[in-house]
Amino acid sequence: MNTQPYICRSPMAEFILKDMVKRKGLESEFFISSSATSAEEIWNGVGNPVYPPARAVLEAHSISPDGKHAVQLTASDYNKYDLLIGMDSANIRNMKRILRGDSDNKIRKLMEYTGSGADVSDPWYTRDFERCYKDIYKGCEALLKALTE
Repeated sequence: MNTQPYICRSPMAEFILKDMVKRKGLESEFFISSSATSAEEIWNGVGNPVYPPARAVLEAHSISPDGKHAVQLTASDYNKYDLLIGMDSANIRNMKRILRGDSDNKIRKLMEYTGSGADVSDPWYTRDFERCYKDIYKGCEALLKALTE
């Protein structure tokens, strides 16, 4: 029995947003990546793969997360990215701790872009990966709209 946790929402958001950007022909204008806010996702220096049910829901929507393994968010990432997006309030707290604050106001919760302060539903607890996909899709759609208008 494999008891290791798997990455789930952040790679779903990464690949959903990459797919949206690709369909709009904007790939050269964006660098999109995802990172774990917990060391639980890294075992002996190797990141966990995308959780199989999360992979399945992405593939059901014709999105492939092939080759994705967790990488740890690091303090140096703060200067690499224009925005750092979390899925829920716990992610935001962890991101601010890892990144040593948010002096440039770069850290946001994905659903803020939809006008909601809600968390993206966590299928680790709900087991509803389609609901999670819909939350992330809605958030990514609003984020991309905000970035391109």
